[in-house]
Amino acid sequence: MVRSLLTSLFLFSLATTALAQFRHRDMPDNPPDNRMLLGIGNPLLADGSNAMRAGNYDEGIRLTLLGLEREQTTDPIRASALSNICAAYAAKNAPDTAIEYCNQALEINPRNWQAYSNRAYSYWLKDMYPEATTDLEAAVAINPRARQVLQIRGMLNEAGLRPRVTVEDHQ
Repeated sequence: MVRSLLTSLFLFSLATTALAQFRHRDMPDNPPDNRMLLGIGNPLLADGSNAMRAGNYDEGIRLTLLGLEREQTTDPIRASALSNICAAYAAKNAPDTAIEYCNQALEINPRNWQAYSNRAYSYWLKDMYPEATTDLEAAVAINPRARQVLQIRGMLNEAGLRPRVTVEDHQ
C-alpha cells in the first residue's frame, strides 16, 4: 500500500522534459523549468507519456520506444523520453531495467534532474540507499524545489529509520 502510494506520487513528474534545462544550461542562475511539454511534435511520445501517467506502463513504454524509433528527436526530448521509460519500469517494479534507461538519459543530458530522481527511486526500490542518496543529491543540485526530489528524500530518510536486527549463530 505504502509503496503504491509512493509510486503514484513519484510518477507525478513522469511526463516532464529536460528541454528547459538545456535552454538554461549556460545560465546557472536560472532554475530548471518544471513545465510539462508532452511530445513536442511527436504524437507517439505524447501518447506514450499520457499512457504512463494513466498507469498503463507497458503501452506507454511501447509508444515511447516507437516514437523514438520512428521520428528524429532532439537530445533534450530523447533524454526526457528515456527518463520516462525509466520511471515506467520503476513503477512496474523493474528497477534494473529502469536504471539502464536512466543511464542512457544521463549520457545524453547529465543535467536531467528527472533522470537522477527516477534512478534514485529505482535504487531505493533495490534498497541501494547510498546510490539513491548520491543520485538524489545530483537532482537536488539541479532542481532543489522539485516535489519528487523532496518525496524521495523522505523515502530515504524513512528507510534510514527502519530498525535493524542482528542474528547470531549459536554453536
